[in-house]
Amino acid sequence: MSVVEVSTEVGGKSLCFQTGKLAKQADGSVLVFQGNTKVLVTAVMSEEPREDIDFMPLLVEYRERAYAAGKIPGGFIKREGKPTDEEVLKSRVIDRSIRPIFPKGFKNDVQVIAFVISADQSTDPAVLAINGASTALHISRIPFEKPVGAVRVARVNGKLVINPSYEEQQSADINLIVSGTEDAVVMVEGGAKEVPEEEVLDAILFAHEEIKKIVKLQEELRQVAGQEKFQFEVKELPEDLKKKIREKAFSQLEDVVTIKDKKERRKKIRELKEAIISELEIPEEEVKLAEEVFDEAEKEFVRKMILEKGVRIDGRKPDEIRKITIEVGLLPGAHGSALFTRGQTQALVTTTLGTPEEYQLVEGLMPEEQKRFMLHYNFPPFCVGELAPMRGPGRREIGHGALAERALAPVIPPEEEFPYVIRVVSDILESNGSSSMATVCGGSLSLMDAGVPIRAQVAGIAMGLIMEGDKFVVLSDILGDEDHLGDMDFKVAGTRKGVTAIQMDLKVKGITRDILSQALSQARSGRLFILDRMDEVISRHRPEISPFAPRIVTTKIEPEKTRDLIGPSGRTIKTIIDKAGVKITIKEDGTVLVSAPSQESALQALKMIEDVTKDLAVGNTYLGKVTRVENYGVFVELAPGKVGLVHISKLPPEVAKNIFDRIKVSDVIPVKILEFDPLGRPRLSIVDVTKEEEKRLREQGGFYAEPEKGE
Repeated sequence: MSVVEVSTEVGGKSLCFQTGKLAKQADGSVLVFQGNTKVLVTAVMSEEPREDIDFMPLLVEYRERAYAAGKIPGGFIKREGKPTDEEVLKSRVIDRSIRPIFPKGFKNDVQVIAFVISADQSTDPAVLAINGASTALHISRIPFEKPVGAVRVARVNGKLVINPSYEEQQSADINLIVSGTEDAVVMVEGGAKEVPEEEVLDAILFAHEEIKKIVKLQEELRQVAGQEKFQFEVKELPEDLKKKIREKAFSQLEDVVTIKDKKERRKKIRELKEAIISELEIPEEEVKLAEEVFDEAEKEFVRKMILEKGVRIDGRKPDEIRKITIEVGLLPGAHGSALFTRGQTQALVTTTLGTPEEYQLVEGLMPEEQKRFMLHYNFPPFCVGELAPMRGPGRREIGHGALAERALAPVIPPEEEFPYVIRVVSDILESNGSSSMATVCGGSLSLMDAGVPIRAQVAGIAMGLIMEGDKFVVLSDILGDEDHLGDMDFKVAGTRKGVTAIQMDLKVKGITRDILSQALSQARSGRLFILDRMDEVISRHRPEISPFAPRIVTTKIEPEKTRDLIGPSGRTIKTIIDKAGVKITIKEDGTVLVSAPSQESALQALKMIEDVTKDLAVGNTYLGKVTRVENYGVFVELAPGKVGLVHISKLPPEVAKNIFDRIKVSDVIPVKILEFDPLGRPRLSIVDVTKEEEKRLREQGGFYAEPEKGE
């Protein structure tokens, strides 16, 4: 096969697809490049279908090669290992963009692998990977019904930009990845900084116009390099048997699908399915097919009930929210905690405040990032009444955690205002739909309970869709079964002011502006309702952080004084850390952060830092350490490297008479600076220090202050 290359302009930059040169043994192989970023994407299909499953077995792997950015991987082994969280998240975005486009009934295994092999640190390789995945599938023999294009859209300084640079993304107030076919949007993923819904919708539709160019480019490549599509057969029961199963299911489903309790409902549906199959005496080899027919009948019945009667599984109206209960501060040992329950979904969410040294270091193709806000989501098997081994976080947990983190990030105070590292953990204790959005609500509540001065309360809601032809119903706060039986899972999080995070997945081939607009509007109404319930429990952050949280205080020194604070071989700063029992972080601009177990130790450290870095001045008083005793006076070190002389005339008379008996090396004594000699050395006095000044010095402490008894 000869090398074929096609290109078009997307977002003002050339986007190219090339095939026939690399990885030619794959069913489909495409090199996608824009600028100096290149992503190789392959697609391979198994020869035989899987018979024992009821889903399309698609596996997507996105991997970034360190050499792409001229880097050697960090860590001990110095090679790429298991996928990073970022790689998992990008794999999920690719999967969610292409999965709805496979034909119904297709059950051959398909694996899509995307390798980032060159990165210019300006172009987003994840967007290229989505386009490459669709193109590799579209030109291959693998059944794939239509091409999907993807772009990143951001709003920078009020202007929408397609495929912005990383620098532009940092200042954007809308930042989304949007995937779609020529006709409709298929997937949305991203965040915003409290932006109104209509403006988010405008960004999505703006992106879709550019997506149409990419779709046409894929069609152009298929015309010259496409393979004949694999023809597969879908095994089915005879029509008369399918009709009997449907009739029996329809006559009995209403009583069981409307049971409100999830476990009881599923139990009764399972019993009904087994009873119908048994009654019709279906052969064992056809039971799986019969179960699929029943499942389709159940899906059709529920969808019809919602579309025609406006009645949902649990009896709610389409825009009705489940009952919400909230409790905060229930875990005294945690710095902040909240229990958020919505229907049969329950999230226990905690906030932990850490010191600046506890940030998470994020490595990848881009420069290293120090991450000070983290949200981790856990989905233990008991939350859905199941048992399974407890492993590390799976793709779902990583994805849901990232979505909730993105939702809360815009309201987290900046480091200069609140210098803590913040970790939020959500443990899902019960799940029946929308646990990631319960995490957003619980996370916001626990942050407030921890005393974090977030700008506003954040809530999230999951929207669903039932669509048949031109008729559709948008569902608020969907159940797990409504997600399974419906056509859309559309999660929206935000404040009263606007959207902070959005994620949309579809099971249909795309949706229109009208549906998107109604879903966003209905989501806003639901979000405001939830925020009202949250504000009834806690509407402002606690005035004080937990007594169990570390105390962090800041001070500012002149950057050139940093060397004085550190001292020779780090001895000065180590002395402060050891004596005060604190941790110290020094920023390039001279900001010094002191993390301490108590306010007292923090203030002690601040006084010691002041002693070390403050310029000596006439009239200042210090607790200094005696370094030498002579018959004419005492040499006292006020801070490392800052030594002055107390002349014998400035000692108390009783001390001066017996100077060698009354003063010893390493004694800590109060002194005052009287003047500086011609060489700039301080001349000191003890007799000019008042009792009140000495008392204050002892209370405040200092670099050479003696520890209190019992410390």
